[in-house]
Amino acid sequence: MPGCGWYGGAGFGVGWMLMTLLWIGLVALIVWAVVRLVQDRGGRGPARHHGETPLEILDRRFARGDIDAEAYERTRQTLLEHSQPPR
Repeated sequence: MPGCGWYGGAGFGVGWMLMTLLWIGLVALIVWAVVRLVQDRGGRGPARHHGETPLEILDRRFARGDIDAEAYERTRQTLLEHSQPPR
């Protein structure tokens, strides 16, 4: 039968490959979105604290118990010294 050889099925093969790529892309997009959502909710991702100043971040870390009072005061003083414009 003419047209039933390898050349007749080439369109089917290309369609199958495109559909596979579409599904891979869709799964990758879903995984990316879930990872972003988990990072935002967990507080470890960069999207949670946009707009915070270094002093606000330091205050939050001290309040959370990540650093002790001595490290807090030392870092706060350093930040205040470096945040003033040069004269």
